[in-house]
Amino acid sequence: MSTTRPYSPGDRGPEPSGASGASEGGAPEDGASTGAAAPSVSSEGVRETPRETPGRQIRRLRLDGESGVVPLARDFARQALYAWGWLPAASADRRAAAEDVLLVVSELVTNACLHAEGPEELLLARDDKVIRVEVTDRGAGQPAPRTPHRAGRPGGHGMFIVQRLCLDWGVVRTPGRSGKTVWAELGAPV
Repeated sequence: MSTTRPYSPGDRGPEPSGASGASEGGAPEDGASTGAAAPSVSSEGVRETPRETPGRQIRRLRLDGESGVVPLARDFARQALYAWGWLPAASADRRAAAEDVLLVVSELVTNACLHAEGPEELLLARDDKVIRVEVTDRGAGQPAPRTPHRAGRPGGHGMFIVQRLCLDWGVVRTPGRSGKTVWAELGAPV
């Protein structure tokens, strides 16, 4: 695999407790999460796979062949934020953090629609420190913030927004497989 940074995705340096956000730990466990309920997204062919282990929770949504994928992905992300207790937000900071996640999901899925033959899958993963958004597509291009950034011009702001809101972001390619995964990590609300 290749990435835009010299160390592996999810590597945020040494953890004081020895835990790593990059590892899923034990076996996946299906079931309901704690937190407020959110409206359900239901669509033929759309599959949510919650996988939770202590300290790390993962949700996947297949988008390949679906229509209206940007609002579908936002609704899916909103459901995950409700299940993980980020929504309803108890403070302005928590609300802003949740809105940032929804915006990053929208930007990455939109970029896959516009520049990469459409998204195949959305993955959301969280641990105590970060939430990770991954969008897998079939595109060969390399996303990058438009340089120079021209705030007054329409279009071309997606990756600039992602870069500004996220702790880190990058691209992972798997040898022998077409496409890529664009990932971004945002800090968990305090």
